[in-house]
Amino acid sequence: MAKSLCIRSMVHFLPRGMHNQSGRTEMVRIGAPDDEYQWRGPFYFIQGADPQFGLMKAWAVGDMNNGDDEWGEEIKLAEQAVQAINKLNPKPKFFVLCGDLIHGMPGTQWRKDQEQDLKNVLKNTDQDIPLVFVSGNHDIGNTPTRETIDNYCKNWGDDYFSFWVGGVFFLVLNSQLYFDSSKCPELKQAQDVWLNEQLAVAEKQKCKHIIVFQHIPLFLRKPDEDHDYFNLEKSVRQEIMEKFHKAGIKAVFSGHYHRNAGGFYRGLEVVVSSAIGCQLGEDTHGLRVVVVTDEKIVHRYYSLNELSSQGIEKELLDMLAKQN
Repeated sequence: MAKSLCIRSMVHFLPRGMHNQSGRTEMVRIGAPDDEYQWRGPFYFIQGADPQFGLMKAWAVGDMNNGDDEWGEEIKLAEQAVQAINKLNPKPKFFVLCGDLIHGMPGTQWRKDQEQDLKNVLKNTDQDIPLVFVSGNHDIGNTPTRETIDNYCKNWGDDYFSFWVGGVFFLVLNSQLYFDSSKCPELKQAQDVWLNEQLAVAEKQKCKHIIVFQHIPLFLRKPDEDHDYFNLEKSVRQEIMEKFHKAGIKAVFSGHYHRNAGGFYRGLEVVVSSAIGCQLGEDTHGLRVVVVTDEKIVHRYYSLNELSSQGIEKELLDMLAKQN
């Protein structure tokens, strides 16, 4: 079954995908079709994670399964995020949301209402700023099935895909397939085959950088840390990290932890961003500004209040002003 185009806002689809025989969107270029393969100087994008409409109430009352019947606070935070992004000058190339768009698991009572309210907020994003969606465990289930993934794709676009921006190759992955694919092993295998194909494309195109987005972090602090709910199992993690390292991937941006974290594996940076919504640590509701230059990827996490009132700091703006 063909799946919907994967990069879109709630009111318009963003430029065209190249589809294989299965209908999978292999590449989407944000901008004029052929221009985005070429490096044209520094740019930046915005990463957010875990708006997770309903979690704040569920966390407060201690009922993670049925306590998500209110999400007014999350609506206000998501609105603040959109307003802050819309004010930025120059505009970001895109805004990526790294999973857990809403709290209600597949089949739960408030899920559809939460999704609709999030779409109502996101449709106010500046029309010139594409939205990129990443699937999280609350979006497709802790143990996803073909049905839960198909339902996600109908609502938000493909669960994994690639796109080009300014000579940089971006990969969006369904990390839940690495966490527990026991009910859909064939879908994990399909993603693995597709990923290998995409990395071959990246090598042939000689892209400036390769950047990955996924919901669950590879690790939180150290590559060899113990496995728990917030990272991937150690053997799975090691295989992915080594594959990414050999492919020359520069950074993996994730969410899921509701706190800022991260570390390095052989030059591969793992960046874990805290939430737009509910905080589980000492961080504030926020967004990450990511500047991509010829030589490196520089990022900083901003609180929503800081980004709204002060915008991007001069040091990052100066990087954007340098033409290579």
